[in-house]
This record gives sequence, C-alpha cells and structure tokens, in this order.
Amino acid sequence: MLFTVLMVAYLLVAAAIIGLVLIQQGKGADMGASFGAGASGTLFGSTGSGNFLTRATAICAVLFFVLSLTLGNMSSHKGKVTSDFETIEVEQPVQDNLPQ
Repeated sequence: MLFTVLMVAYLLVAAAIIGLVLIQQGKGADMGASFGAGASGTLFGSTGSGNFLTRATAICAVLFFVLSLTLGNMSSHKGKVTSDFETIEVEQPVQDNLPQ
C-alpha cells in the first residue's frame, strides 16, 4: 500500500518537473527581450517568474531524488519472489504391485 502511494507521488513529481522545465524561458530569451523583440512582460513580472519557477523546480527535484532512493530501498529489501508454479505439488499415481 505504501509502495503504491509513493509510486503515484513519484510519477506526479516527475510530471511536475517536466511541466516546470517546459514553462521556463531559456537564458537567451532575456537578451532578445531587452532589444525589444518578443513580449518582455510575463505573468509573474519581469524577474519574478525566474525565482518562483527555479525554486519550484529545485523542490520537485529534491522530492524526486528522495522518492527515488526510498522506492529503490523498499524494492531491494523484498524477499525472494517465488512463482506459484514453483510450489505446485503433483500427486504421484499409485502403482498397483499386483502379480500378473
């Protein structure tokens, strides 16, 4: 149960990292905006988005690594998984030792 909850959280954090990275502007985008190319006004202000998105990405990255280590540790301590087919016992047929 805990493994499943952590796995769902792991996938959500991974999707959040992907989304946050795709939202951010590249470093070269600021130079074009300073010369008048493109829209320099953003939703968070001219520099506010950088700090917010950078911190959110860093927090998600730390959560991603912690969850990775936790899930790896939990999955490595599982016992030997045996298949149901390895433990099947077949009854031996009874042989009649009657003289012929």
